[in-house]
Parts: sequence; structure tokens; C-alpha cells
Amino acid sequence: MNKLSRRNFMKTTAVTSFAALPTRHMLASPSEDDPLGMRSEFPVTAELAYLNAASLGPLSRTVRDTLVAYADEKMLYRNPGSRPEAKASARAKFAALFGADEDEIAFLYSTSDGENVVVNAMDWKAGDNVVLDELHFTTSFVLYRELEKRAGVELRIVPSHGGRAGVEDFAPRVDHRTRLISVAWVSNRNGFRHHLPSLGKLAHANGAYLYADAIQAFGTFATNLHDEGVDFACGNGYKWLFADFGCAPLYVRREHLEWMAPDRYGHGQVAETLPNQRFRLRTSARKFEYGNVSYGAMAAIDAALTVLEGVGLARIEQHTVMLARQLCAGVADLGIEPFTPPDNASPIVSFYHGLDPERLLNALRAANVSLTFQEEGKLLRAAVALFNNQEDVARLLGVLARLV
Repeated sequence: MNKLSRRNFMKTTAVTSFAALPTRHMLASPSEDDPLGMRSEFPVTAELAYLNAASLGPLSRTVRDTLVAYADEKMLYRNPGSRPEAKASARAKFAALFGADEDEIAFLYSTSDGENVVVNAMDWKAGDNVVLDELHFTTSFVLYRELEKRAGVELRIVPSHGGRAGVEDFAPRVDHRTRLISVAWVSNRNGFRHHLPSLGKLAHANGAYLYADAIQAFGTFATNLHDEGVDFACGNGYKWLFADFGCAPLYVRREHLEWMAPDRYGHGQVAETLPNQRFRLRTSARKFEYGNVSYGAMAAIDAALTVLEGVGLARIEQHTVMLARQLCAGVADLGIEPFTPPDNASPIVSFYHGLDPERLLNALRAANVSLTFQEEGKLLRAAVALFNNQEDVARLLGVLARLV
């Protein structure tokens, strides 16, 4: 078996320590075929019309190289200080990019962790209620059905109309016993984007809080969490942030940090060690980081946020929403029913195709188009990312046109 000498290892990896990687690969010049100059940064574009970031965001070259460098460092225990450095760097970048303060951000393992942390910190009483809409993700229904059983809390579900569930639909179901309104900021089902400031005003006027599942929102448009009026928001790195599983940023508005207690405890919360095995615990959002984070995922999200910074969230939103609306209009022109509202401001488009799901799936595979089937194959969901172009949209529409 060949052995890798330390000398040779140093020659090949010394310049690729993930703590010292270049901010990102050199971006291509924008062109008609590549408006954001990102297609070469995402190699998946050479193989597929990849319209599936709502399911899984592919890795960029920058993030891939960072993960390789992380693995190389861990292999020979080089530069262990880079792990906390990447964590601190990612926290600062995320806060700056999404309009929060660093002490309002915790890194959890999954988006589901975030909503559980919030719910478990609240003092629920029998007769309280929580309000969410039918466009929400499965996790929230599971969580609140269990809360119904455990605490006698009523779950109120808001129906959607034309693929929307606006504040006017929530208002009749919110009262003085409402403790929480929970929404998928951007719906995983059809991409409907909630107007959080309106929902926040409704919640706060009734003494309730607003939670947003942001996994389909973070990375898709420019925002400022302070201005959104949301009390809590959580997403994950593996979709529109184009990082990896296992790193879920949780935002907790500062005013809630004092009363919110963690639902589990560990060494990660220690701010100061005192005599006799006593401790002073953190009071920032870091108090929810009870143990070690997934440092590989942390390195990935740190690098991925640098890529997004370089492109700009406003540019990403302008490009992807334009293409998504073109796709939505093209689907409607084919006589196919969109489930996504036509003026929606997100990169997700879904529609009931009315075709044989297996035949459609085979045609999409033959054309190298990747997207997601939902609702037993009846609903097709496309997701337009920063690296997609008009040709990708046209390829999908071409497949549909040949079958309808």
C-alpha cells in the first residue's frame, strides 16, 4: 500500500487549507447564456437542466474544494483552529447577509430542530392554539398534532385559495388564545411566498409570535430579518444556500433570548467554568448550540455564503423570479394548470401536469431535466436557481409541449 508522506501531503495541500481558501473561484463574465456568471461554478449545469434546488442545492466548485480541504486537514490533524474560525466566520456572514445580529444566530442540525426549540421553550396551556396554513411543510403538522395530544393545544389550519394563503385568510383564525403563527416562508409545495411583516403584525396584535420555516427562502432573495417582523426563522444549508446537510441557521429576535430556555444542555453552552462544577451559560442564541456542530457542514456553509455574497441576493432574486415567471406563463400557455400564483416572487413553480407520471418522468430523464414529482406524481415542482438560464426553462417546456 502506498503511503502518503507528510512532506508530499504538505506539498499538495498546504495552499488549500479551508481556512485560507480563495474567497471563491473566478466568476465567469455574465452573458446572455449565463446572466450571473455562475454556470461554470456549478458543474451540474454541464450535465443537466437542473431545476431541482428546492430539493437539493448542488455544490459549487468553491464549496467542494473547501470540503476536500477540510477532510485533508482532519486527516493529518492540521490547523484544528480552523474549525471554530469557520464557525465564527459563517455566523458573521449569515448575520450580515440576512439582516440580523450575530448574537441572534444559532447553528443547529436541521430546520426541524429550530421549530422544536421554539415550541419547547413556550409555556403552552390547554385551550391555546397555533395557526398555520395548508401550504406548510410536513414537519410542522407532525409537531403540532403531537402538541395537541400532549398539551391540549388546538391546531388551526388555514386553507389556500389559488395557491395562496394571505394574511386575510389567517386573520379569522387568530384570537387572544393564539400563541404562535407558523408558516413556510416560501412553500415547498408551490413556492408561495408569505408577506411576513403583515403576518407579524397580526400575530403581535394578538400577543402571539411568528415563526418562519425559511429553508426555501434563505438564499433566494434579499431580506432583513429585523425588518420582516418575524420572531423566529430557521433554514438549512443544503438547498438554496448551496452548502450541505447538518448546518441549520436559527434566528431568534433579541427580545426573546432572555425568556427562551434551551430544551437540552451540554458543554457547548458554557460561557465560563466556575468552582465546584458550576457554570455560567451563554445568553445569546449560542445557548441553543449544546454540543459540537457538524464542522464539515460549517466549513461548507462558510464558503457557500461567500459565493452568495459575491453574486448578491438581489441579483439572484431578479434573475430567478424572472425565469420562474416565464416558466409559469409557459406552462399556462400549454393548457397546464399552475399551482403557483402567476405573480409570485419566488424561484419555485409547481403545476398539475395532467399526464401519465411515468411517461413524463421518462421523457424528462431522456432530456436531462431534473425536478421533483409530488403528490403521488400528480404535481411537478421546478426550482430555478442562480445558475439556470432560459435554455433550461425552454428544455422543460419543450418536453411538456411534446406530451400534452
